[in-house]
Amino acid sequence: MPNESKPPVVAGLLLAAGGGRRLGGRPKALLVHRGRPLVEHAVRVLREGGCGPVHVVLGASAELVRERADLTGCFLVDNPAWEEGMGSSLRAGLRSLAATEADAALVSLVDQPGIGAAAVARIRRAYDSRDALAAAAYGGERGHPVLFGAHRWKDVATSAVGDRGARSYLKAHEWALALVECGDVAEAYDIDTPQDLPRLE
Repeated sequence: MPNESKPPVVAGLLLAAGGGRRLGGRPKALLVHRGRPLVEHAVRVLREGGCGPVHVVLGASAELVRERADLTGCFLVDNPAWEEGMGSSLRAGLRSLAATEADAALVSLVDQPGIGAAAVARIRRAYDSRDALAAAAYGGERGHPVLFGAHRWKDVATSAVGDRGARSYLKAHEWALALVECGDVAEAYDIDTPQDLPRLE
């Protein structure tokens, strides 16, 4: 019987393996934002939003990211199959979390600096059990971060293929998905192309 008085452990799972193909091969984790690598900013957002521990999935230029970014206190997960797409990173991250006592994973993407701690905290508060399923919404449209209770991890990982991540799982489980509007506290843009770089500070 679980200890109901014990606060849930909602781990942060940061997908930061992308190689920035449309950015000329610059790994997204090392793009500079506010004077530091983007991956550091994304980790701080998860922590300030109430998530811990934080697992970071690395792929492109993983050794360089380890050298240049201060990821002290994070669990670093190498995804050698990162070129297969986001699905492989999600699988690697959930595998690493399966060895922990986390009750849920709050998944965020390294290339969305417009999503801050306020949005993370809202999604984290949507946790209600190890069956929890919640996602941020922007004007009613589903986006990131996404929260998966631990009971869902195995099925999420099975469905995570190619670059779709958890999209097919979320679509199949729309009936159980809690959408949490975050458009008033966050902007869900991606840093994908050189035209997006001015959004970094």
